Amino acid sequence: MTKSEFDPQVKQLLDGELTLADLPAELRQEGEEALRLLAAVDREPLSLPAVTWRVMATLERRRQRRLTWLLAPALAAAAALVLWFGRPANPPAAASSAMVTVRFVLVAPGAHQVSVAGTFNRWDPSATPLVRSGSADVWVATLSLPPGQHQYAFVVDGVRWVPDPTAPAIDDGFGRRNSVLTL
Repeated sequence: MTKSEFDPQVKQLLDGELTLADLPAELRQEGEEALRLLAAVDREPLSLPAVTWRVMATLERRRQRRLTWLLAPALAAAAALVLWFGRPANPPAAASSAMVTVRFVLVAPGAHQVSVAGTFNRWDPSATPLVRSGSADVWVATLSLPPGQHQYAFVVDGVRWVPDPTAPAIDDGFGRRNSVLTL
């Protein structure tokens, strides 16, 4: 089979979001072929010249400035709500200005483990696990974060990266979306 584009569900298989068994029967052959092609790819780490990293860092800074300007009004309203509802009733004077309490919640039916990874924990998918709350499908974690803009995503069962469906999201530059929280 020679194809220039795979079905979107086969792409989800390649991204680890679906298993071969999750694909409809008519897509399994295409999925098997895609997995064979992926297995044949040379997976030696690439070494990029330092100039590449400097260019990428410059582009990221420019993208952040543009997004901050474009999203500022909507994010300011969301941040005001988080600040208002996230504060303890009687905060200590010094602590209230330094950190903001944020609750991350994800409804993930059938998940065995959920965590949150983001700029606040160096994108470590094991650093901040969520715990089941009430319903078996609801996962929560409460964190104290410094003021500023934080990007994050939920990690379901250690392999599937999911943006927060209740938060604004931006392109991560690699074809996926990150959720954005501004405190």
